[in-house]
Amino acid sequence: MAKKLKAMAEGKAEGRQLAAAVRDSAQQIWLAGLGAFAKTQEEGGKVFEALVKEGTRLQRQTRALTEEKIGEMTGKVTKAAGDITKQATQSWDKLEQVFEDRVSRALTRLGVPTSKDIQDLIARVDALNDNVQALNGVAPAASRRTRKVPAAGKPVRRGRAAKAV
Repeated sequence: MAKKLKAMAEGKAEGRQLAAAVRDSAQQIWLAGLGAFAKTQEEGGKVFEALVKEGTRLQRQTRALTEEKIGEMTGKVTKAAGDITKQATQSWDKLEQVFEDRVSRALTRLGVPTSKDIQDLIARVDALNDNVQALNGVAPAASRRTRKVPAAGKPVRRGRAAKAV
């Protein structure tokens, strides 16, 4: 079409021929537009449905991929939390042991007897009681042999054996 117009202009065609050619060209453009519009109306529903199907497929893929990634991240976060908890527990246990060791050393420096020291002392007192009772001709009491160290903060129970010393 453009070649036809150019040839007419070059050949010094009359104004009428040029106007007719422009009118024909405009008419063809108009008809092409109407044809495109009609085709779009016919095919539009089909294209729309195809686009909806494609969008649905993409949404499913995206959702599946997202759920997979969330699962992976949840596993990683859970593992990291477990590792941190384990580390914190180990650190707490070490701190507790250091504290116990320091308290024990401080009590030893202050002269506070240990549980073992008290057990040894009880055993010695029981042996002395047995010796005193043997010298007095009395049979030693069997119940004293099972004495335990009292729990911290509880008073020591004084019985007949303690009074005999």
